[in-house]
Formats: sequence, structure tokens, C-alpha cells
Amino acid sequence: MLTPRHQALLMTLAGMTVGVAVFGGVLAINGDLLGSDSQAGNVSSSKPAPSTPSCTDCLQADSLQYTLQTFGTKSDPVSAEVPNGWKSTQAGTRPRFVDPSGVWQLRFDTRGSSKSPDELVDSRARSIDEQDLKVISRANGTLIYTYVDETRGPRMGLSRWITQNGSQKTAVEITVGGRPKDEAALRAILEQATQTLQLPTADNDTRPS
Repeated sequence: MLTPRHQALLMTLAGMTVGVAVFGGVLAINGDLLGSDSQAGNVSSSKPAPSTPSCTDCLQADSLQYTLQTFGTKSDPVSAEVPNGWKSTQAGTRPRFVDPSGVWQLRFDTRGSSKSPDELVDSRARSIDEQDLKVISRANGTLIYTYVDETRGPRMGLSRWITQNGSQKTAVEITVGGRPKDEAALRAILEQATQTLQLPTADNDTRPS
């Protein structure tokens, strides 16, 4: 038979056992909750950022390679670099080069003009008769504009008039055409043609002024 002292001791031990079990259960539950939160946080932070869709059918400036083409006349030859693979559909003093798909083109007018580039920019801007014409820029002898073609849809044109040897008269016009979304490549083609342009020397230039 247990004495009152032994009974009290057993009750104390039983209470301690229950307390330890409850404490352990609380730790286990908290551990599961923490683990779930931690895993959820890891999954959330590992999601990839959404990618920006690229233009898959745009003309890419860095993919272009160029070749030197000569045109004009025998007495007054003019040359410039045009994109590889673009075929000449018109020769002489107003040559035009078109890519195989017919979407992009580059043309020259080597006849010259007594007017200055700025005068020709203003004149061209007034004379373009196209649907939804928007002039984007007309600075430094270069006219940039967009319009809508009934057959081909949105189009962009970049026309530049160039002088020679400090003259105020225009020596040649360069125009690049394509779509508004091809603007970067169109600008690159215009710059390449401008930088590589070779004109007759003033002494040998027999073009009308």
C-alpha cells in the first residue's frame, strides 16, 4: 500500500511526463508549419521571371552583311554598300535594290539637285501622298516617316540627301523602305550606305547641277 508521500511523488512524475509529451507535440507541429512556410517560400522565389517576346520576323541589323555596288553612269560612277542578297531591279542613275522577300528596299538617286538637303526634305514631306502619313523627323537632311500601304500594311521610309565637298547643293539621295518594326535595321542600312558612298570627284562630275 502506497503511503501519501509515495502517492504525491507518483502524481508529480505523471504530470511531468504529460508536460514533456505536450511540449514535444507542440515542437513537432511548429516544425511542420515552419517547414511548410520555408518550402513555399523557396518555390515562390525560384519562379523564373517572365520573358519578353522578341520579334521573330523583324529584319535584324546585326545579321546584315554588305557588298559594294556600282551604279550611276560610265562617266559619273557612284558606289555604296548594300545588303548581301538584295537584287537590283533598276540600274542607272536611280538604282533600287530589293531583298528576296520584297519587304525591304534600298534606292539611290544620283542625278543631283541644285536644292539643299533641307529644301528637299521639306519638299518631299509635302509631296508624299500616302494613307495615315506621319512625319517622325526631318533633321540633318534626313526625312523619317511612316504610312499605311493598302497592300503591304504599315510602312516606314527613311530618305537622306547628301552634299559633296561642302557644297549646299544635293549630290545624291538615299532612301530605305520597310516596316516600322524594322526601324533599327533600316537605320543601320542607311548609315552603311552613307558611310560607304563614293561619288565622282568635283572635277570629273558631269551631272547637271
